[in-house]
Amino acid sequence: MREHLLGVAGSRLRFGCGAAGIERLEAALVGTAFSPHRHDTYAIGMTMAGVQTFGYRGERRVCLPGEWHILHPDELHDGAAGGEEGFGYRILYVDPFLVQEALGGGPLPFVADPVVRPQRMHPALAACLRRMDEPLDEFARLEIALLVGAALERHADAPPRRTHGRPAVEALTRVRELIAADPAARHTLAECERVSGLDRWTIARQFRVVFGTSPTRFRTMRRLDLVRRALRQGTPLPEAALAAGFADQSHMTRMFKRAYGFTPGEWAAALV
Repeated sequence: MREHLLGVAGSRLRFGCGAAGIERLEAALVGTAFSPHRHDTYAIGMTMAGVQTFGYRGERRVCLPGEWHILHPDELHDGAAGGEEGFGYRILYVDPFLVQEALGGGPLPFVADPVVRPQRMHPALAACLRRMDEPLDEFARLEIALLVGAALERHADAPPRRTHGRPAVEALTRVRELIAADPAARHTLAECERVSGLDRWTIARQFRVVFGTSPTRFRTMRRLDLVRRALRQGTPLPEAALAAGFADQSHMTRMFKRAYGFTPGEWAAALV
């Protein structure tokens, strides 16, 4: 990574091959930083070069080369270099629903201490990042999900927070699929109740337990997926914003920066 991305002022982002629920990214920052932002996925990465620092749950963390960091969905964080040379990392973004499937259902594991020593992570996960340009078939996708689920359970400081009784995973999945099928649409609570058979309060309480974020934020992130896809195809920002269901470009830009720490223009300029 140092040869490819570090040493150039600014930020560089390069996406590897992914699969449904899995995204792989290589990134470097020199003389710049990520603004505070939140993902609706698990973010499991390894520092490859330089020193990475980030604020997380009220503390400043340091992640050295070879060390891993594990960030829970919807937890606010930033990212900056610990020195003038900048830093580079590779990372997996994994859909919480895929993790839950790998673990057989129930609440998601929470890792309170995000920095993990290299020897405490399975070598196959490191290999997955080293070979990020290799396509992932269905079996590889499931293997990664199982490895990630096992790592999360291993490093969780306490048993997952539980609601009264088992969450209605199948019913909530129908709500999730309704939103994901057309995130630009404004689905009503009545529609969500109809497809799930659950009342709105149960949906609101249990959706975050099962999927790591709220229904509203899940919809916003799926809209931003549409925006990112459009930007990679060269679509103008105003057109991308409206097609994804945002009120206007400024609304989309605010949501984009909250999710990724960059404005849409900065993100697009950083792609390599």
